[in-house]
Amino acid sequence: MVNMTPIVIENHQFTAITVKLPKTNFMAVTNENGYIMCGALDVALLNEKLKDRGIIAARAVGVRTIEQLLDAPLESVTIQAEAIGIKVGMKGKDALLKMI
Repeated sequence: MVNMTPIVIENHQFTAITVKLPKTNFMAVTNENGYIMCGALDVALLNEKLKDRGIIAARAVGVRTIEQLLDAPLESVTIQAEAIGIKVGMKGKDALLKMI
């Protein structure tokens, strides 16, 4: 099952996406500029093989719900995310606000 839900953080619109898979969930929160995602995100791939795309993205691990993804400290971030002030350890929702 795929669930897409609009969410608002400090008056800014984002889309939360959850894909229920066998024995796990895939989760992301996005806007037109970037996204945060669960542990399935391969930040190294984005930084190395897809570097020319300038993807703004960050990953949190050990999360099971969108709420946890928003509150979790980020485990890794892309080079482009760092360039706009997103840092490892920052909460997911704070990173999203930097993507405005």
